[in-house]
Amino acid sequence: MRSVTSVFFGGGTPSLASPSTVAAVLEAVAGAARLPPAAEVTLEANPSSTSASHLAGFRAAGVNRISIGVQSLDDAELRMLGREHTAAEARKAVEAARGLFPGRTSIDLLFGLPGQSRDAWAQRLEATLGLCDDHISLYQLTLERGTALAAQVRSGALPAPPQDLLADMYQTARSVLVASGFRHYEVSNFARKGALSTHNLSYWHGDQYIGVGPGAHGRFVPRAEGGHSREARVQTLEPVAWMREVQSQGHGTRSRAVLSPLEQLEELLSLGLRTDEGITHERWGHFCPQLSLQAVFGQPGEARALQQEGWLVLDSGGLRCTWAGLAVLDSLLPDLLLQLRRVLGAARHPLSGGPAEE
Repeated sequence: MRSVTSVFFGGGTPSLASPSTVAAVLEAVAGAARLPPAAEVTLEANPSSTSASHLAGFRAAGVNRISIGVQSLDDAELRMLGREHTAAEARKAVEAARGLFPGRTSIDLLFGLPGQSRDAWAQRLEATLGLCDDHISLYQLTLERGTALAAQVRSGALPAPPQDLLADMYQTARSVLVASGFRHYEVSNFARKGALSTHNLSYWHGDQYIGVGPGAHGRFVPRAEGGHSREARVQTLEPVAWMREVQSQGHGTRSRAVLSPLEQLEELLSLGLRTDEGITHERWGHFCPQLSLQAVFGQPGEARALQQEGWLVLDSGGLRCTWAGLAVLDSLLPDLLLQLRRVLGAARHPLSGGPAEE
C-alpha cells in the first residue's frame, strides 16, 4: 500500500468545518492508503473561526499543523481587505494555535496594499515576529477582478503601489526574516528550526498529489485504474455542482489530461526553481534520465547567460537561483523554458513517458 506523507485542508475556510468532519476525512485517507503517525496534517484557519476549543478539537481529530490567515496586524488594513477579523482576534488565534501546535503554526501575511509604505510594512513585519511561531508565508496582494478593493484602485480612490516599492518591500522582508533566523526556503515561504512545510515542498519537488474538493488540482499516476502516465486533474469548481457529481458518479473530476514528458519537465522547472535548493540532479534524473541538467542547461544559451549575470547557478548540487535570482524568478523562466524546449526538440532520443519512480 502506498504511503501518504501529508494531508492539507486548504482552500476556502476549512476551519469552519467540524473536527468530526476532519477526523472522518483522515479516517477515509487512512483507509485508502497508509497514513503514518508522523505524516504532516495541516489545516488552514481564519482568525474569525479559530477558537481555542475548536483548535483543540482539530488536534484531537489528527491535525498537527495550523496555517492562520492573519494577513495583517493593522485594523485599518484588515478593513480595507474586507477581512472579518481584527488584529486583536488574529493575535489571540495565533497564541492559541502556538499553545496547541508549538513549532507547527504558520502565519500568512500580505504586502503591497494600496497606500502601504515600506516603513509601515517593516513595522507590521516586526510586530509579527514578536507573535509568530517558526513559519511565515508572505504574499503580494493580488487585486481580484470584481472585488470592492480592485474597483477602488481602478477608480483612483486608492493608490496602486508602484513596482519598485513592491520589490523593495519584498527585499526588506527577506532581509528582516533571514536576520531573525529564518531560512528563505521558497519564494514566498520562510521557516526556522526546520519548520518547513512538507506538503508544499511536495508540490515544488514534483511529487505526486491528489486534489479532492471543489476546484482542487492533482498530479498523479492513477494506478488504481491501471494507468502508467502522470495526469493533471481538476475538480469541478462550484461546490454544489461538485457535490452533485460526487453523489451521481462517485467523483467530482471535471477534467483530466495526460501530461507529456515535456510538460512534466516544464512544471518541474517552474516549481523546483522556486526553492532555495532548486532542482537537484537526482530529482531531474527521475523525470529526464536521458538528458542531464548539464546537457540541457550547461551548454551555450539562455541559461549560461543567466549564470554569467548572477541570477542562476548550475553546479554539483543542481540548478538553482541565486539570492538575487529568486526574487525575479518569473522573469527568468521564459528564457529557461525556451532553452528546455529547444534542447529537447534537438535531442536524438525521445523522452520516456514519465518519472522513473512512477
